[in-house]
Amino acid sequence: MKSRDMVVYSALALIWGLSFLVLMKAVYAFGWVGAVAFRALIASLTLYALARLMRRKLDFSLGWKPLLVVGATTVAGQLIGLSIAGPLIGTAMSAILVATIPLFSMMISAVWGLERINASRLAGLGLGIGGVVLLVGFPAVPVTAAFLGGCAAALLGSFSAAFGSNYASRWLSRAGAWEVTIGAFFFGGAMTLPLLVVVPVPTVPVLADYLWLAGLACGMSALTYVMYFGLVAAIGATRAISVEFAVTTVAVVIGALVLNEPFGPLQAFGAAIIVAGCALVLGLVRLPERT
Repeated sequence: MKSRDMVVYSALALIWGLSFLVLMKAVYAFGWVGAVAFRALIASLTLYALARLMRRKLDFSLGWKPLLVVGATTVAGQLIGLSIAGPLIGTAMSAILVATIPLFSMMISAVWGLERINASRLAGLGLGIGGVVLLVGFPAVPVTAAFLGGCAAALLGSFSAAFGSNYASRWLSRAGAWEVTIGAFFFGGAMTLPLLVVVPVPTVPVLADYLWLAGLACGMSALTYVMYFGLVAAIGATRAISVEFAVTTVAVVIGALVLNEPFGPLQAFGAAIIVAGCALVLGLVRLPERT
């Protein structure tokens, strides 16, 4: 992997790790429907406006249908799942279930014939998941129907993210990252917005709430997804989406520093295992081949 790709990979891990905290604030202020719909539409409009200001030529000649699929999965499906799950199961459990995205991605990619599964990637995925379990630990809350529903929502969101990334890798490889991001967020937001009739905004947002939403939409969605879809095109869906392992590490560290969540030697060991797993999935370290 090139040094530029490593910089993008690291930046995504940091920004998306921080986004767990910001997402919770947006969901409490706007509800899970409002947080997803407003976030997606603002992100799409922000990128489109930036493209116009930069006089960047946008090419949507591939049509709207592939963008609709990516918007329904990577944007709407994933963000709805995480927005529902967060308040029900908490940041820690959300993070551990997000780490299933690379596993789903590897399986989908293998079925579609996009990438080959080798011993190093299997070992890396196993290490990554094992490290997340050590890092986050088991939930300290009672296992209720609401808790199980939150887990199901997080897993559905994770599968949606994996499906959308592989779909983009297969059908939108010739499209630009800006076009994919603008279109996916537009369709994802447009599909979610009508749900406000069923799940309206629960409070009257204040200025701080709008600032959190703007940061989530512009900084943690619009710009980062341009980076992410560019990374998918450069290194493949499974290796790109393995960033979720590192995102989990960042999210838990932020939780320990900001929310005073526990972080001891076991969590540090889990973080080290996650780094090792990412290195194997990314191909930075390879297991010896059998002869």
